[in-house]
Order: sequence, then structure tokens, then C-alpha cells
Amino acid sequence: MTYCVAMRVDEGLVFLSDTRTNAGVDHVSTFRKMTVFEQPGERVLVLLTAGNLALTQSVVQLLAEPADPEQPTPWNVPNMFEAARLVGKAVREVYQMHGSALHDFNIDFNCSFLLGGQIRGQGMRLFQIYAAGNFIEASTMSPYFQIGEAKYGKPILDRVLTPTMPLDEAAKCALISMDSTLRSNVSVGLPLDLLVYEKDSLRVTKFALVDHDNDYFRMIHSSWGERLRQVFAEIPDPQWTPVSALPPDKSPMRSEPPLAPGAGPYRSMHDPALAQTLAQSQPGAVEPG
Repeated sequence: MTYCVAMRVDEGLVFLSDTRTNAGVDHVSTFRKMTVFEQPGERVLVLLTAGNLALTQSVVQLLAEPADPEQPTPWNVPNMFEAARLVGKAVREVYQMHGSALHDFNIDFNCSFLLGGQIRGQGMRLFQIYAAGNFIEASTMSPYFQIGEAKYGKPILDRVLTPTMPLDEAAKCALISMDSTLRSNVSVGLPLDLLVYEKDSLRVTKFALVDHDNDYFRMIHSSWGERLRQVFAEIPDPQWTPVSALPPDKSPMRSEPPLAPGAGPYRSMHDPALAQTLAQSQPGAVEPG
């Protein structure tokens, strides 16, 4: 499993991915999920992958070394939209090669991608590409995408991230999102690949391989938990109104307990007194034993 997040803010792009591919009692392996296509001064494209590792590796290989040398590549597509289409096309080619065999073994065709970057003379763009090869683009309303184990790191992004956020703050937000995921899901793990792309730089200027010895990430891990507990303690506890003072429409809905045998207008046929009465009122009835 994995967790990848990519953000587009006014000052640039942020890409963050973990490296864990398997997690078990005695088997933990790693593989880098970030691939960078860079021609300094002309283009920078960053691809993040999640899902079946064999499938995502095949897609990246097709992009880097297409079977037909005349086919476009990430280094020569004219714009980012065509780059996203190129990734989608590679996904469909891999499905044609392996889809039926995977189906025979009851294995899902599971892969997803985040692609972002900038080509000279054009603006920055960010896309999410699905297993069917189709894709969507980030916008000011939705400035980030996640793939993999996304749910644990989503709350901080929804509450904090905005398109006008400074680039380094966006990187901090991504790292906190990753820390929340690491805390709750053992299938995501260090080290991390963090790339921060500065708008119009057309080259990679900020990259870090974040491992257990990274002082900044260790500080985030400890201080984020401490600050959460501090804020939690500062929020007042709930104040209760006695249930007896609540109006009927705001009171709990109650269910009456069942009647005991023999109580109320109806009695069970297992009631000896009722059985004796019925036996005496019906000619030929058998006396209850």
C-alpha cells in the first residue's frame, strides 16, 4: 500500500509519497513511487504512483521507453494535458497486456497516478489519472489530489490548504497529512520523497528524502500530536440538560419493555391457568399435563 499527495498552489507544486509496498509481521519492503521527468529550463513533470506495483512499474517503463520510438514521451509532449493523455494511454496498454490474466487470478487491475508539472511558456497543471486511463485536473476549488491510503491525511488538507498558501506552508501541510497517515496505517511507511516545485523555475530546486533521522519530520511528528492534545484540552466539555427537562421532541425515543407472561389483555398458551380454562370450555379437550 502507499499514500501520495500532490498540491497546486499559486507559488508552485508540492509532491509527497511514501515508499512502502508491503507490510506484514515479517515482510516489509520499499519502492520509490515518485518519478521525475526533467529538462532543466524546458520542463519538469512529476509522476506519483499507487496500486499494484507490477502495473505501475509497467506504466512508468512504457512512458520512459515506448515500444515505438516515434511515439510521444514526457520529454516532448507539447503540453501538460497531452502528458496526462499519454499516461492514460500507457495505462490502457498495460491493461491490454495483463488485464485478462489478472482477471483469471481474481486480481483487480488496481493502479492510480498523480501527474503535475510545467512546460516552458505554459502554466502549472496537476492531474489525477485513474485505472481506466481517464483523468481529472486540479482547480482552485480542489487544489490537491490523493491516491492510496487517503482518508487519514485528508482532514488537515480540507481544513488548512488554500491556493494562496505559501509554498513552504503547503509542504508542511503535506508532511502533517503524511504523519497522520503513518500514525494510523501500518501499510504506509518511511522513507518519504518530497519534491517542492517553484513556479516558473522549470527545474527541480527543492527535494528531500525524509527518513527516520530527519529532524524536521521528527519535530512535526512530536509537536503535531502535542498541539492536538493541547487544543483538545482547551475545548470546553459538553454541558448537559437534564433529560427530565427536555421537551418531548428532543427526548430519546423509548421502547416499552415486553409484558411478562400472563400480564395484560393477552396471555401465552403456555400459561397453565389459561390452558385449564380452555380445556374446560372445549368438550373433549385434553387435560393439561
